[in-house]
Amino acid sequence: VQLQASGGGLVQAGGSLRLSCVASGRTFSTYVMGWFRQAPGKEREFVAAISRSGRNTDYADSVKGRFTISRDNAKNSVYLQMNSLEPEDTAVYYCAGDSFLTIGAMTSPDNYHYWGQGTQVTVSS
Repeated sequence: VQLQASGGGLVQAGGSLRLSCVASGRTFSTYVMGWFRQAPGKEREFVAAISRSGRNTDYADSVKGRFTISRDNAKNSVYLQMNSLEPEDTAVYYCAGDSFLTIGAMTSPDNYHYWGQGTQVTVSS
């Protein structure tokens, strides 16, 4: 499967952005999907993940209450709504997917087989 992320940009602190990730293929509904981010000089970190049906989600503590992950299996898409953005949210954001993940393993980037190309999010203070 191929993943294409979009929606990044430059926004002031307190603003909002909505990231999208579209997947190729016909088996999107079988994939657990996640969003990760990587800031310069830092390791890639978990942001949010969503189960195949969309009923289960998980978030990093740093984004809880501000970010919302959702998916539309009919559109082969996963989204990340980011509100109340902070300069610390500045990073390249990646979507990722895997068909063999269990819900308990959604937070580790090592467990995802497929990755999008990343989209830059810059939050100015």
